[in-house]
Amino acid sequence: MTDQADFVQPPRAAVWLVSLFTAAEGAESILGDLLEEYSHLASKSGVAFARNWYWRQTVKTIAHLFGTAFRLAPWSTTAAAAGGCLLLKFVMWLGDKLLSAVTDRYLLFWSAHFKAYIWMLNGLGIEHFIAFMFVGSVVALVVKGREMVTTMTLGLFLGTMAVAGSIAMATRTGDDYFLWRLPWFLADSLVIVTGGAIVRLRRSATNTLRPD
Repeated sequence: MTDQADFVQPPRAAVWLVSLFTAAEGAESILGDLLEEYSHLASKSGVAFARNWYWRQTVKTIAHLFGTAFRLAPWSTTAAAAGGCLLLKFVMWLGDKLLSAVTDRYLLFWSAHFKAYIWMLNGLGIEHFIAFMFVGSVVALVVKGREMVTTMTLGLFLGTMAVAGSIAMATRTGDDYFLWRLPWFLADSLVIVTGGAIVRLRRSATNTLRPD
């Protein structure tokens, strides 16, 4: 028999996502309304039905919150996202310059230790990940209260550009390699949003711990 507590506990991941996108002053009200309806549906139609409903409402709520936050500050959000693009370009350029400098300086070493050179190149994926995480975190730090909407705007822009560019190159060259690289490019956008989420969570935790 299902424990009664299960009927009043919505999916934790969904609750976390809603709170991530909700302003602190409105989170309790929104989550409270969702929980009330969820409990009613769980007792009436079953937990599975209620959980599916809660996830659908989570998606709708996040979309609504994202649209509302963007409409309240479209220009500053766009400017912050554009600044993120410039910062990302600079960070990637700096990384390439440092790699070139190290490669040129130790050219004889790499020639004698080719496996070490390959190992270093394979480690560039970590550097790539850190660069995108860093940019997402910096952008989120600049736009207090709009961390998620701004990093998502930046991520959506970069993802759209990556998809359009990959399709264009695949069509022009006939090489499917560019399409196979799409998941990697889209993961970059996810990493940027993750950076924004980390800053958002840290700020929320700080506000919670701060005495009135």
